[in-house]
Amino acid sequence: MSPGSSPSHAMIFAAGLGTRMRPITDTLPKPLVKVRGKALIDHVLDAFADAGVPEAVVNVHYLGDQIEAHLADRMAPRIVISDERAKLLDQGGGIRKALPLLGAAPFFVANTDAFWVEGPASNLRRLAQAFDPARMDALLLVAASATSVGVDWPGDFHMDQDGRLTKRGENEVAAFVYSGVGILKSEPFANDPREVFRLSPFLFEAAEKGRLFGVRLDGLWLHVGTPQAIGEAEAVIDESAL
Repeated sequence: MSPGSSPSHAMIFAAGLGTRMRPITDTLPKPLVKVRGKALIDHVLDAFADAGVPEAVVNVHYLGDQIEAHLADRMAPRIVISDERAKLLDQGGGIRKALPLLGAAPFFVANTDAFWVEGPASNLRRLAQAFDPARMDALLLVAASATSVGVDWPGDFHMDQDGRLTKRGENEVAAFVYSGVGILKSEPFANDPREVFRLSPFLFEAAEKGRLFGVRLDGLWLHVGTPQAIGEAEAVIDESAL
């Protein structure tokens, strides 16, 4: 993948248990929880469709049949299911299992418990244009902690003027939160022998090497992790539309 070109695949994380969203998620998987009448996963997939990403690999585990049925008629992006119903693999393990579907080139990743109201330009296109595989192992879309919705932690990363990210220290407050969206290289996951493992250590390792970068989200980021956050997100969306 050359600098400025866009990944052709996205890995959509939809396999989680959604425990913080209970009791709603006792019978409904979190990616299908609706905000302003649209399922969280559709908010995310619509952004990828608008950015021209042709294929999305969606991993499923908890209540996976519901997610698969919900996505059955979607045409853009084209949906491929990575089945983790037998065993939940965490995000790193989920990527590793899905690599035959994602291919060897860098790919997008996206969580399904957050989405964003776009600014003037597509954030996914901006992310793709900024990705330089020669300098970066990962490029994350980051949002300002202070102006994002549903952020109940002290941020994730500091970002310098060149866009390089460093991890927030234990007793620090960081100006930026990871939006759950990024572009990753496949090699670290292909070379990992484990079946179940997390994604965050790969990001922190890239940061230590000076190879983790960020693009500031243009628009409004909404984290919908609890039932209370649904109403908060809907109120902000209505406000932003005025």
